[in-house]
Amino acid sequence: MNVDFLDALEQLAREKGIDKEILLEAIEAALISGYKRNFHSAGNVRVDIHRDTGEVRVFARKTVVEEPEDTRLEISLDAARDINPSYQVGDVVEIEVTPRDFGRIAAQTAKQVVTQRIREAERSVIYGKFVDREEEVVTGLVNRVESRVAYIDVGDTEAILPQSEQMPTDQLRMGDRIKVFISRVERTTKGPQIVVSRSHPGLLKRLFELEVPEIFDGIVEIKAVSREAGFRSKIAVHSRNPEVDPIGACVGTRGSRVQAVVNELNGEKVDIVEWSEDPAEFVANALSPAKVVEVQIDEEEKVARTIVPDYQLSLAIGKEGQNARLAARLTGWKIDIKSESQVSKGDLFQELDEADVEDEGGFGTLSDDWLTEP
Repeated sequence: MNVDFLDALEQLAREKGIDKEILLEAIEAALISGYKRNFHSAGNVRVDIHRDTGEVRVFARKTVVEEPEDTRLEISLDAARDINPSYQVGDVVEIEVTPRDFGRIAAQTAKQVVTQRIREAERSVIYGKFVDREEEVVTGLVNRVESRVAYIDVGDTEAILPQSEQMPTDQLRMGDRIKVFISRVERTTKGPQIVVSRSHPGLLKRLFELEVPEIFDGIVEIKAVSREAGFRSKIAVHSRNPEVDPIGACVGTRGSRVQAVVNELNGEKVDIVEWSEDPAEFVANALSPAKVVEVQIDEEEKVARTIVPDYQLSLAIGKEGQNARLAARLTGWKIDIKSESQVSKGDLFQELDEADVEDEGGFGTLSDDWLTEP
């Protein structure tokens, strides 16, 4: 190695953001292993790279003793004093043992170490960049699609989109540009692994933050999200400014804002409801678009018993119970839905107490069918 090598090393260190001294120390450590391997040395050695000239020297380190038993590790006091009269028993003597052709080995080893360290540094930079971006949305390019995973180019590296994190309506093709949610970033032996998602509820939340300035500025807050990816979602929003309509802000002029989100999610239907501190009001809002006549809250059982008009019952429940299921997840309450004809409003709890499970016309049987848990 020479001065040109050191200059190149310094430039490389600047470009890759690696301390030059760390690289040199790593090269020295690798050269020790290289020396022992190539010259069958079992002794204690030190390799020194001159920081100005690039000259590489190898020193054998031996302990001063009266009578050496292993000459590879020990040196007699008399021999040590021939080198320097001040040596005493217990001191360590360094004797230069640099082989004649060690420069070739040093250059080859240095190249391997630098390459490895640069790779490690680049992996660390990528990990550090993306670990701080967990739960964010990024735009990526579909590189390739396999049976169980798609690979997404997210700029500096390739992220993986497992099939379980894809939406049922996704039909990914190579070259497609899509938005994905960074669900987790992990260190692995092969470098950082970035797992992204299209089905995570966080994707819906972040897309609204991108489309609605009031959410980004903190005026409107998304309180809760429930999602059945690719089909239907609900979000609960709240305005910290009484003069700002949270639903109107999310919908946008002529529905432009919500439509942008829907388009990104391949037509997934999104219900935007107003959040409320009052559980009864929140549950009623969450069952939108159905109109709720009354909600009675059972705090002990964490059940919200709701009454809807007869003609709204199927709408409140939704196809295969989807609307009720999403509302339950959104609010965190079990939701019991009944129509007005099935139970009188004023006698809701009384009928619950008197209902006979064996009675097909009673409240109890139907309640078991439409008690939706979050």
